[in-house]
Amino acid sequence: MNRQTAERTTTIEQLLHGTAVLIPALNEEEALPAVLAVLPMDRLHTVVVADNGSTDHTASIARAAGATVVREPRRGYGAACLAGIAHLAALPTPPHAVAFLDADHPEDAASLPLLLDPLARGADLALGVRAHPDGSHGNLRTHARWGNRVVLTATRLLFGHRFQDLPPFRAIRFTALQRLAMDDRDWGWTLQMQLRAVRHGLRIVEIDAPHRARAHGRSKISGRLGMSLRVGAKMFYTLARERVRGREAI
Repeated sequence: MNRQTAERTTTIEQLLHGTAVLIPALNEEEALPAVLAVLPMDRLHTVVVADNGSTDHTASIARAAGATVVREPRRGYGAACLAGIAHLAALPTPPHAVAFLDADHPEDAASLPLLLDPLARGADLALGVRAHPDGSHGNLRTHARWGNRVVLTATRLLFGHRFQDLPPFRAIRFTALQRLAMDDRDWGWTLQMQLRAVRHGLRIVEIDAPHRARAHGRSKISGRLGMSLRVGAKMFYTLARERVRGREAI
C-alpha cells in the first residue's frame, strides 16, 4: 500500500466515524437483519432505521441490532427520510455525512466505504449507480428500466445534467443536505435531491455499486406495473415543480 492509498484509507475511516446511515423501512423484518449485520455499527456515527408504519417486527429487529428507530407512521419514502434527518439534526453532535440505504440490499451496506470515497476526495454528493455483476437487472423490471431512462433523459434536457441513475444508495455531506431543504414526502425524493443538488452547484460523483435482486419479498415500487406508473407520474410532477422553482430562484 503506497502512502497516498494509505492516507485515503485513513480519511475514509475517519469519514465513517462521522457518517450516519439512514434506512427507511416498511415491513422489512426478513431483509433488514442481513443489512444491519454487514454495517460496521461500532465505526459509524449512528444508524437510524426510519420505520414507516411497519406492522411486523422491523422496529424491534433494528433496536436489537443496535440501531436507533425513528417512527414515521405517515407512509412515504420521503416522509421516512425526513423523519430520520430531523432526528439527526436534533442530535448534540450531528453527523458529517448521511448515507441512505435500502433495507433489502446488504451489498449496499458492504459497499459503504466505496460510496464514501468520493466524499473523502471532496465531493458533496455520491450516487451509487446500480451495477448488475450477475447480468440481471436486480429489482428493476422492464417497465421500470424504461421509465428510469425517460426521466433521466428529461432531466438532462431540462436541467442540463446527465445522470446515469436515480439510485436510493447515496451519501451526502450533512451541511449540503440541509442546504437542499428537501420536502418531497414520497417517490420524488431521489429525483428531487439530484435536481436540487444541480441547482445548488453541489459537487456530484457517480460510482458503480453492485446491485442484485432482493433476497426477500418484492419491491414496493418496481415490482408492480400500476405502482411504477404512479411513481412515473410523480417523477414528472417533480421535474415540473423543480423546474418552476429553479426559475423563481433566479
